Amino acid sequence: MNPHTNPFHARAAFVRAPQSLLGKLLTLIFSAALLVLAVMFSLVALAVLAIGGALFAGWLWWKTRALRQTMREAAPTVSSGDARIIEGEFVRETVDGDPLSQE
Repeated sequence: MNPHTNPFHARAAFVRAPQSLLGKLLTLIFSAALLVLAVMFSLVALAVLAIGGALFAGWLWWKTRALRQTMREAAPTVSSGDARIIEGEFVRETVDGDPLSQE
C-alpha cells in the first residue's frame, strides 16, 4: 500500500507522544490562566455594557423631559367638582347600509 494514499497513515502524522508530568502541569496552568482571563474580560465587557445602558437611559430621560411636562399639563385633572368625565359606548347607524353615507 502506498503511504500517500493510505488515509490512516495521514492521521498518524498528527498523533503525539504522551506528555510528561511537567507538560501536563504546564497545560493545566495555561488553561486555568486562559479561563481566568476569559472571565475577567467578560466581566469588564458586562460592566461597560451596563454603564453604557445607564448613560443611554439617563440621556433618553433628559431628552424627553419636555414631552413628559407637556403630557402632565394636558392631562385632565379631577381636583374640583366642575370637571365631568363621561364614559360610554356608541353605535353608528347608517342609511341604506352604506357606512360612508352622510345624513
